[in-house]
Amino acid sequence: MISVTGARKNYGDFVALDDVSLDIPAGSLTALLGPSGSGKSTLLRAIAGLEGLDAGRVVIGDRDVTGVPPRSRGIGFVFQHYAAFKHMTVRDNVAFGLSIRKRPKAEIKRKVDDLLEIVGLDGFQHRYPAQLSGGQRQRMALARALAVDPEVLLLDEPFGALDAKVRADLRQWLRRLHDEVHVTTVLVTHDQEEALDVADRIAVLDKGRIQQVGDPVTLYERPANDFVMSFLGSVARLAGHLVRPHDIALHRSRAAAEQLDARVGGAAGVIAAVVDRVVRLGFEVRVDLHADSGEVFSAQLTRAEADALDLRAGDEVFAHTVEPVNPAETEPALAI
Repeated sequence: MISVTGARKNYGDFVALDDVSLDIPAGSLTALLGPSGSGKSTLLRAIAGLEGLDAGRVVIGDRDVTGVPPRSRGIGFVFQHYAAFKHMTVRDNVAFGLSIRKRPKAEIKRKVDDLLEIVGLDGFQHRYPAQLSGGQRQRMALARALAVDPEVLLLDEPFGALDAKVRADLRQWLRRLHDEVHVTTVLVTHDQEEALDVADRIAVLDKGRIQQVGDPVTLYERPANDFVMSFLGSVARLAGHLVRPHDIALHRSRAAAEQLDARVGGAAGVIAAVVDRVVRLGFEVRVDLHADSGEVFSAQLTRAEADALDLRAGDEVFAHTVEPVNPAETEPALAI
């Protein structure tokens, strides 16, 4: 387990961490999620020992490591930029940490070969970093971090420099890797989809404070406040209520909308709106609308729902929510 208690860190007048406390279970994959400047990278670097705290403690396992240098904390660290030794082969890059620890050559060879097979780089031992793709270099970096058997693996936006398709592939690969090696892992990201996709638990940060901690389903379905709700996925404001676009139903008939709204108890009531644009996004359809009140919002429909409505720009429709999802009207879960 990693336990951070009362962490404070200022850079001049800027408060990076404001009395942050967080427990990270052993063997979990926990994401630190938030916008730029929220404190997530500072918290990760404090766990690593790369940033000293103005106040607070960091405990890894049963050791208080607050004053312990990074090399003695039993961590592996992977940065956004691979920090590979360009003049070394893949094998030598992965073996570096073992070599400086004076491990036997036979042990190093066996460990490196096993890791390269695990990360999908078997057969790449004699290539140089410049001969690898971005995704392959990042997998090499993860193998190098794992080579020294870290107690904790820290990942600072490891896929941020890669294109969307490679990021999506590596997210799935990271989840499979974690399930295989079971090392306690902390991932910093500003990508909500990435956090929801790979993490067991997510800590959402804003302005140096933790807003909510929980599993992805809890945070998405029961956000503690408007910030968490708006940061974890798309939202629309309908009659003063924050709602998910997929929780907005559209009807051609006001009577039909009012009848269904009465059954489901929508939070916003029935809203008359005009279609501005219909955008087909593969398996889903986004309908951009504006209400008589001037509110601009979007509804997310299935292709079947969109085809049944046969909407065009300029059409009048009637919108309502299918369930109350405003965080102010739900009991917060695991809020801090």
